[in-house]
Amino acid sequence: MNAVILAVTVMLALSLMRVNVVMALFLGALAGGLSGGLDIHETIAAFSEGLGGGAGIALSYAMLGAFAVAISRSGVPEWLAGKIIKKVKSGASSDSNGGNSSLKYGVFVMVLLMAFASQNLVPVHIAFIPVLIPPLLSAFAAMHIDRRQIACLLTFGLTATYMLVPVGFGNIYLMQILGGNLQKNGLDIDLSLMPSAMMIPVGGMFLGLLFALFVSYRKPRTYRVEESQLAQDEEVTLTTANVVSVVLAIAAALGIQLSTGSMSLGAATGFIIMILGRVVCWREADDVFSKGLRMMAACGFIMISAAGFAEVLRATGDIPVLVNMVEDLVGGSQAMAALMMLLVGLLVTMGIGSSFSTVPILATLYVPLAMALGFSPLATAALVGTAGGLGDAGSPASDSTIGPTAGLNADGQHDHIRDSVLPTFLHYNVPMIIFGWIAAMVL
Repeated sequence: MNAVILAVTVMLALSLMRVNVVMALFLGALAGGLSGGLDIHETIAAFSEGLGGGAGIALSYAMLGAFAVAISRSGVPEWLAGKIIKKVKSGASSDSNGGNSSLKYGVFVMVLLMAFASQNLVPVHIAFIPVLIPPLLSAFAAMHIDRRQIACLLTFGLTATYMLVPVGFGNIYLMQILGGNLQKNGLDIDLSLMPSAMMIPVGGMFLGLLFALFVSYRKPRTYRVEESQLAQDEEVTLTTANVVSVVLAIAAALGIQLSTGSMSLGAATGFIIMILGRVVCWREADDVFSKGLRMMAACGFIMISAAGFAEVLRATGDIPVLVNMVEDLVGGSQAMAALMMLLVGLLVTMGIGSSFSTVPILATLYVPLAMALGFSPLATAALVGTAGGLGDAGSPASDSTIGPTAGLNADGQHDHIRDSVLPTFLHYNVPMIIFGWIAAMVL
């Protein structure tokens, strides 16, 4: 069996059996390395070498976690959550589901907008979720909202934004990673066309989101509400100084991240501004920073392990073998080739857990194949961009599923695999394959 297929299968099977994701990645890497011709020492060496590739991402997450905790000290997240909870509890016009429908859909829009903003306007990525979502769990419970709806909303906002909007993380994915690697591998294409190439696949994701909200998980679901959550009745007061400091910190973090490309530097600058604005007391700065590190530690370790897993897959040499198998299977059929390339991309990204890490691998292999089969530059961009994005929503190792779980499982009632991974996989990866194939055929 191909080492890539075996490694990903082992990792996914162990994850579904509730084995810790870091352990599942490590054991999957061992299985893939040994089946791919590496001995145990070479497999461990490749895994260890790859760990360094995830260190930069882990550092960014740690800094973003500290920045998010500092923002929480301003009282803004609690103020927002308190307003929503108060409106839910005071609403006499509740429907049969235990909550006001218009308010529920307003909450959906709010969650989606926060996820959108986390990718460009307030570039804290998933760090906002463990800060803002846990205070809202009692409001979700009062409205009998199925948390799988919230997981789907968050994952859509996190992934669709960077796949379509060329600002913040979207600039990194569309222009630097996708467009840069296409050009690097010999494809003559204007970088400004990248959003156009991804518009149809993201449209498929949007239809999947609507299906999740209004069909799959529309029925009310009951959750246990902790006493500490029921006691959230105090009105949080915001001060002008705190609000100004938060706005300045967010603006500075966004500006520096866009100008330097460093999320770590942007988050660190925002954190320092919060200290100077006395949102965070200087004497408490170390504790706040440590809390942010702890909050994002699990995400960081998973991403570091995913980088090691990816390096083992590369070391086996079976990724190009898998693509060559696709080429042999499809002959000269564009339709079959597009479908197979998307499925292989899904498999690889599910294992690696990051579309940002997958695109450079797939572009090297797919651009020559697509050019040989006569795909247009825009269709090639859609194929590579979609194949790379497939699996990011739905992989146990992806921050797009890890982040929602970190917030929704604050009270231990949201399972990572069954309530985050499987719902997002079914509602996003399946339509993305269909609409990515359509994009390859029509562009």
